[in-house]
Amino acid sequence: MSTEKAYELARERYAAFGIDTDAAIEKALNFPISLHCWQSDDLAGFEPMPEGLDGGGIMATGNYPGRARNGDEVRADLEKAMSLLPGTHRVNIHASYSETDHFVERDEVDAAGFTKWMDWAKKQGICLDFNPTFFAHPKAEDGFTLSHRDDEIRAFWIRHGKACRKIAEALAIAQGSPCYVDWWTQDGSKDIPADRWSPRARMAASYDEIMSDDSVDRTQCIDFIESKLFGIGSEEYVVGSAEFCADYALSRGMGLCMDMGHFHPTETIHGKISSHLTFMDKLLLHVSRPIRWDSDHVVIFNDDLKNVFLEIQRGDAWNRVILALDFFDASINRIGAYVIGTRATRKGILYALLDPTTQLQCYEKENKNTRRFAMMEEFKSMPFPAVWDMLCEKDGVPVGMDWITEMEKYESDVLVKRQ
Repeated sequence: MSTEKAYELARERYAAFGIDTDAAIEKALNFPISLHCWQSDDLAGFEPMPEGLDGGGIMATGNYPGRARNGDEVRADLEKAMSLLPGTHRVNIHASYSETDHFVERDEVDAAGFTKWMDWAKKQGICLDFNPTFFAHPKAEDGFTLSHRDDEIRAFWIRHGKACRKIAEALAIAQGSPCYVDWWTQDGSKDIPADRWSPRARMAASYDEIMSDDSVDRTQCIDFIESKLFGIGSEEYVVGSAEFCADYALSRGMGLCMDMGHFHPTETIHGKISSHLTFMDKLLLHVSRPIRWDSDHVVIFNDDLKNVFLEIQRGDAWNRVILALDFFDASINRIGAYVIGTRATRKGILYALLDPTTQLQCYEKENKNTRRFAMMEEFKSMPFPAVWDMLCEKDGVPVGMDWITEMEKYESDVLVKRQ
């Protein structure tokens, strides 16, 4: 059956429940997803750093051929990935992806190092987001940065933070749109600390000093603080825990970032969204997938993903949520990882926009909970794939698995030649 015929049948089925599939497709295509540049190069960055540095709880495993080795290759990979993806995109970059003709220390990075990124983004018609890089550096090798007990090391990372906010402001001005900045630190210890208090006090003070720079326009540089349950080398204690970050964000009027993989392996984030947005203006969500101890697997269209977007839909919170991807897999084709993960995320958005939210909530108000429950189950077997295929066709990208042929051609023409 052709995409058009299948879609017509699906549209009729959804229309019987009062759902406009055309409107859902349009809204799903227009909602931006920020792609992370580090999937292309396994989060190596472009700095000439000593080999063997601790990655700060971040590790891409695998040695699939074709890892990007410089900025031009990362951007080429992103272009290829975006050509196979429907919808609106942004691109997320780390401070360690600065490009200069000489070494620039982290506390001296500036917007000049991101000129190529800005020029490229303008040409692509996309916006950039930013991340300070508090890992893979000699001054982070012991696992502490903004909470470090050494005043000089802590001051170094504070200067890095201040520099990053100025870079984000410059990106925002260049693109004519705010730049979303995600603050995540690796700080923590492998085993039981004797003092959990002092590092958190120092981290709060460090963030206060970074954010006190009023020369940066807060309407252009929009800051979010991200928590984590644990990482490699911080299995027992993470300074920036979920409670710390939520309390800091709320007390300082800062944004909160929740990464889907930064909580207990059996803990999901969808139930937290309504709690945080009751008190906060916006949330940044890092779309990832946890498996056991590792939080950064390629996103798939599973129940955890669906539930996040259903929660946003049922709270009519689309304008209060920013989406960014955060996964990295070096064991498979990296373009394929981009496409699988980003398409799954866009599917989650569309799936939620096709939810009979109004009817479900009416049943609940009327205490018709059996009807509510039955409708929720019925919609799990609605002809969603036909609507998704039409979304891809309308946006001019390959339908179904047709994108794999393009990916494999890029691999043979470009990626294998990088060895």
